[in-house]
Amino acid sequence: MPRMLFAGFLIAIVTLVGCAGINRDRTPSVPTDQQSCCQKGEASPHRAAIVRTATRLLGASTIEVNGRRIAYDCAGVTRAIFLEHGIDLYDSNARDPKANGVRLIYAHVRQHGTFHQGPMVDPGDLVFFDNTWDYNGDGKVNDPLTHVGIVERQEQDGTVVFISRVSGAVERYHMNLAFPHVHKTDDGKILNDYLRRKDTLNPANTGYLTGELFAQFATRVER
Repeated sequence: MPRMLFAGFLIAIVTLVGCAGINRDRTPSVPTDQQSCCQKGEASPHRAAIVRTATRLLGASTIEVNGRRIAYDCAGVTRAIFLEHGIDLYDSNARDPKANGVRLIYAHVRQHGTFHQGPMVDPGDLVFFDNTWDYNGDGKVNDPLTHVGIVERQEQDGTVVFISRVSGAVERYHMNLAFPHVHKTDDGKILNDYLRRKDTLNPANTGYLTGELFAQFATRVER
């Protein structure tokens, strides 16, 4: 089984998406009838091991598998986590020479798993996002499958905590689909992190928060 090595030094970052930490506005508290929507999902031992590998990556700025540097973007990080457990998420029957890493993972799940919209998710599920950056460079909000992460857990109020590489390092991010346009509650709880960098050139209908950019969840079927 491949083993990962995590280096502690920074490498040059290719700016693909924005990050949390911009425009930390305050918003109303979550209504009390929304605070216990979800029960904690129980992961199988294999999926729990994948989540543990993801959490060990928190803060990492470079990744190597078997001595080979893995692309330090959201798809590369997600692939590396699963490679640790003998699964190559880039492996599928799809033949698209223009596919980015996120679309390669999506194609793999189409062949080896299922997609769903929640609201219940389990540790080890994948989460896909659209329009996290202008992938085709046309200045429009028409870029599907531009970001991916791994679900760590779901909290009682429905907030999904997932692990992904967004800007400076691998970090935890939050998403609450009941309140997709809310960044933070009045008591300071983050419901949705920023996932796209704000730019004056962005169209008026551009989303920035995780809940606004959410596409779908995916479960890879264990064999």
